[in-house]
Amino acid sequence: MALRIEAGRIADLDLEACVVALFLYRLGRLAFRRRWYVVLIWGAVLAVAGLAAGAATGLPSDTKSTPGGDSARVVFIAPAGQKVTDAGNRAAIEGFVAEVSRGSQVASAANPFAARAVSRDESVAYVVVGYAGGSDELTEDTRNQLRAAIDRAETSGLTVEVGGPVLADKPKVGGASELVAVALAAVILVVTFGSLVAAGLPLLTALLGVGISTLTILAVGNAFGLSTTTTVLASMLGLAVGVDYALFVVSRYREERAKGRPAQEAVGLAVGTAGSAVVFAGLTVVITLAGLTVLGIPSAGKMGLAAAGAVVVAVFIALTLVPALLGFWPDAVLSRRVRNGRSAEETENRGTRWARLVLRRPLPVLLATIAALVVLAIPVLDLQLGAPGDESRSTATTERRAYDALATAFGPGFNGPLTIVVDTGGVSDPKAAVATIAARIAETPGVVSVSPPRFDPARSTALFMATPSTAPASQQTKDLVHLIRDNRAVTEAGTGATFLVAGLTAADIDLADQVMGALGPYLAIVLSLAFLLLLTIFRSPIVPLEAVFGFLLSTGAALGAVVAVFQWGWGAELIGLQQTGPIISMMPVVLVGIIFGLAMDYEVFFVSRMREAHSSGEPASESVVTGFRHSARIVVAAALIMVAVFSGFVGADLPMITMIGFALAVAVLLDAFVVRMTLVPALLKLTGEIAWSLPRRLDRILPQVDVEGAALRDRVPKVVETTMGVGA
Repeated sequence: MALRIEAGRIADLDLEACVVALFLYRLGRLAFRRRWYVVLIWGAVLAVAGLAAGAATGLPSDTKSTPGGDSARVVFIAPAGQKVTDAGNRAAIEGFVAEVSRGSQVASAANPFAARAVSRDESVAYVVVGYAGGSDELTEDTRNQLRAAIDRAETSGLTVEVGGPVLADKPKVGGASELVAVALAAVILVVTFGSLVAAGLPLLTALLGVGISTLTILAVGNAFGLSTTTTVLASMLGLAVGVDYALFVVSRYREERAKGRPAQEAVGLAVGTAGSAVVFAGLTVVITLAGLTVLGIPSAGKMGLAAAGAVVVAVFIALTLVPALLGFWPDAVLSRRVRNGRSAEETENRGTRWARLVLRRPLPVLLATIAALVVLAIPVLDLQLGAPGDESRSTATTERRAYDALATAFGPGFNGPLTIVVDTGGVSDPKAAVATIAARIAETPGVVSVSPPRFDPARSTALFMATPSTAPASQQTKDLVHLIRDNRAVTEAGTGATFLVAGLTAADIDLADQVMGALGPYLAIVLSLAFLLLLTIFRSPIVPLEAVFGFLLSTGAALGAVVAVFQWGWGAELIGLQQTGPIISMMPVVLVGIIFGLAMDYEVFFVSRMREAHSSGEPASESVVTGFRHSARIVVAAALIMVAVFSGFVGADLPMITMIGFALAVAVLLDAFVVRMTLVPALLKLTGEIAWSLPRRLDRILPQVDVEGAALRDRVPKVVETTMGVGA
């Protein structure tokens, strides 16, 4: 009863500055006491999500192919010294066409010899097999029929490759690499905590959170148009932040226990202090990811919302399930030293030694750090956005071999034709108008051919294909699309008709342009948000300025590494990259949002401990050392875990996930070790006491946010003193 009375007195005090910390303190204690209920609730959530996912249909794949997603482009390659027009080869190809045409879901399969689908040297021919539904709607019998027809055609000696998603293997999004990442995370946790239970708890809770978020996405995916990439991105981010958030709470719990506090009180303080930082960090990630919805790019918005949902789950688990599980093993998570009753307080450790090393020569360290990050960011100047298709796949896949065979036989632009749609409504001679437009586009430098126009029954609309001389994802093809559009007035002159450049290739180019246009405003919004949030939390304009500056440097360096590897090919073989090309259009904006949130994680966990020490009377320089003594070891472990998790997804078959996994691994490595542990302390040393000051007028305007729970700690010791020995 004494415990309730004292807690009630605390609630009656003027605690506006620590209302969040006090709420979380009580939440942590409640979860500790009612641990069985908490575990059962989360188990029920997992079960409901599993049942809902089991009743839902699978998510659509992210396979991108040319020319479309509802067809298979079957490529026939004649043996050396032969032609596809030779009698035996021709009979095999025509037999294939006849066989697949009998399929119940086949809408069309044109004879290549009648459809002019034979290369000039007659070494290659192709058949476009069109289906009535999308590739995800095809039955296994339909796919097997296509495979059987291909096998029979190959008995003639022809080499047959298939482009498109119909027979494509499902992208590999899980496997040994991810298991290795989890294993590495476990090793890092064991080394950090020295306890198998303490190491296993963050992994267990993170995996539970990933399971819930993934199953939820699978359950609602079709209703909201989510894709495989969305699920993998949410899983990747959910696993990384889930481990880290639980890690910070468990670490703070161990710290409070080492001070002699009983288990329940230590849990309350851990959730009230480290949990406050978790809430802020998670909220920051959620806001930036949800902010992707304002870009006007639906797929980016959906990915952002799904990933934000996974982060929300990770935050709630860290605040409720982690303290509940600590209630089952209150002493097992402690180090052997503390369990044996010895003090675990450290006055000097590697973190303090590193901090003193940086503070000894702050200006040279600062300049060297900035120079290194700027050099890494230089490749960003050559950033080219696009949407890689089958050309980005491994040469071991039939889709890639089909793409290469067509590019060799018909030219690199054959895999990415431009669809020209002509509106002839109200034109007296539609045929002549379309012929004129087609002839003028055919004369455009970079266009090698145009197909015969096709009209709709009303002859009000026509379309034809313009084949570029360059590959779909090349800068030259992008320039060609812009040139055709820029010359629209001249091309349409005297015809009375109008035209648009459409098709998959043009759509990819338009998306890249849209992303480049949105990247600047989105970055400005993110930076403004970072400044305002950190200004409110740390009551200092210097801290948010250095945080934003460091974020820009680490983001630029990470994007530079992506360009150097994925676009230039530097070290591509080290990660098994088969083909270089443009950077996937949506990747930069998604990356900026995620890096921002993760960077703010480390900024808050480091600087909050520094500010706490400075508020207690320590000089500015010494408060930096104190912050490192308490936070460096845990932040290093958290960063290494994130790097391990993100690196595990580099081996995925989804190009977007591969790029994001690589970029995030590099970004976290640079932001945690170079920016937060090197650049930030150097800047704080150079700015001295000014870094912790705030103009009086601004101090009155800003709301009070006690993210480190300092006000809570000033009052909670009274509870501990009056209840020590009463029981946890």
